[in-house]
Amino acid sequence: MTNTIRIGLIGAGYMGKAHTIAYKSVRSIFNTELMPVCELICTSSDEGAARCARELGWNRATGDWRALVNDPNVDAIIIATPPHTHKDIVLAALALGKPVFCEKPLGFSAAESLSLAEAAEAAGVANMVGFNYIRTPASQLARQIIEAGEIGEIIHVQAEHVEDYLHDPRAQASWRTRAATATRAGALADVGSHLINLVLRLAGPVDRLVADMNVVHAHREGPQGREAVENDDQGNLMLRFASGALGALTFSRVAAGRKMGYTYRITGTKGAIAFDQENQNELWLYDAGRPAQRQGFQRILTGPAHPDYLAFSQGAGHGTGYNDQIVIEARDFLQAIASGQAVWPTFRDGYEVDKVVEAALRSMRERGWVSLG
Repeated sequence: MTNTIRIGLIGAGYMGKAHTIAYKSVRSIFNTELMPVCELICTSSDEGAARCARELGWNRATGDWRALVNDPNVDAIIIATPPHTHKDIVLAALALGKPVFCEKPLGFSAAESLSLAEAAEAAGVANMVGFNYIRTPASQLARQIIEAGEIGEIIHVQAEHVEDYLHDPRAQASWRTRAATATRAGALADVGSHLINLVLRLAGPVDRLVADMNVVHAHREGPQGREAVENDDQGNLMLRFASGALGALTFSRVAAGRKMGYTYRITGTKGAIAFDQENQNELWLYDAGRPAQRQGFQRILTGPAHPDYLAFSQGAGHGTGYNDQIVIEARDFLQAIASGQAVWPTFRDGYEVDKVVEAALRSMRERGWVSLG
């Protein structure tokens, strides 16, 4: 069929499985113009890839990402591997004119992300970066409310993304704790980047910032014994937006008891909104224009009238889940490929996030405010 698009997936871990679920269901949910086929999956070994292909339902498998990228029966590439691997894969795919979806962070540094954004723009092919949390119907509704001026001009943003996956000091060292395989940004890049993406989307560009970060567990057990943790466990950013609004972001991978602590509160001159990802089907709206005896936060339970909800369920309150966010991303990527028009967030948008991350690292080195102007 002429509308068939054959997908190649590199990486079969947490996000690899999520993308598999998404591409096996996206057409039935959104009736996309393109019909994706899970053609070829790649992991670090032929044996592992073959096992994942059987378990996840991919047509073929390989232990060599170059073979996947160069395969003539693969039309588009999804990258779900650690950050230090992204550059070579992206450039190889772009050289062949193949659309690329890359999990965040796009590059190993802001400079690398910019080079990949420029390469994608020069190639003229669809490109996207994975920031899934912002795609919930509730957060899409939040953007609509802000753009409509319902809460007035934004004056303050407070947001946090805190989890506890490395709270236990006995947790093993991994690629996430090593600067050479993750980046020099630990929790900042892993969960903090979602916050940065959020505030850039909802509150606009950042003018300047100051950062404070630290390592809570300085050493962890690795394959060769105890090794140093080389990037941050937690931190805070204070922001001044280009609009003049203020912001405060908190991020952590050692926040005991928090599993999906992605929350935000945005205050405007006419009201406020609040969101908690652990209750991702709710948005809270405060209208300061109401009479005093009627003021208070209103709970809005998402339903078919809200962005992208109806495709998943016809019933208000039935809700969407984590994997549905990835399905929405898949829909958007397929739309970008089919239309030839860029769909947010492109590689350029990924670079804008990484630029803020880079500024935060610089702020830590210099112990002061850094301008992003």
